Amino acid sequence: MKYFMKAFALIAVLLISCISGAVYETAFAVELQDVSNNTVNLDAFIGKKPVLLLFWTTWCPYCRKELKSLEEMYPRLKKDGWEVLAINVGESRERVNNFIKRYTLEFPVLLDKTTDTADLYGILGVPTYIFLNKEEKVVFRGNRFPEGAYEGLISK
Repeated sequence: MKYFMKAFALIAVLLISCISGAVYETAFAVELQDVSNNTVNLDAFIGKKPVLLLFWTTWCPYCRKELKSLEEMYPRLKKDGWEVLAINVGESRERVNNFIKRYTLEFPVLLDKTTDTADLYGILGVPTYIFLNKEEKVVFRGNRFPEGAYEGLISK
């Protein structure tokens, strides 16, 4: 019974956090390869700029829609000081590169081949957005780009 209550409390906290979009957990340091085999470390951005992570897959129709929207918003996000990192979950470099060529993505695409990073961030489905402020706090988590002004997330 004790474990059931702990599990129930954890699930309730996670559901409330996801519904409200306010999580405020600390970001995890991750190091992933991009599609060109360059190493990208999330720590390089912490303290310098806010970071938008999008966890996605090539086979997910909702991911395609979100990637298209994100590609359209990317110039504005970049101008506003955001770093955008699209993290593909569990697929091969070849498959992701073929996808990028077809969909012409300009922002960095990283590969989480082992899904360790997705597991670390508690990703339960794709697409999942995670917004990190400069202080490496998660200020938004959701399956769609946040409604309204994302700029306010920087100051949280």
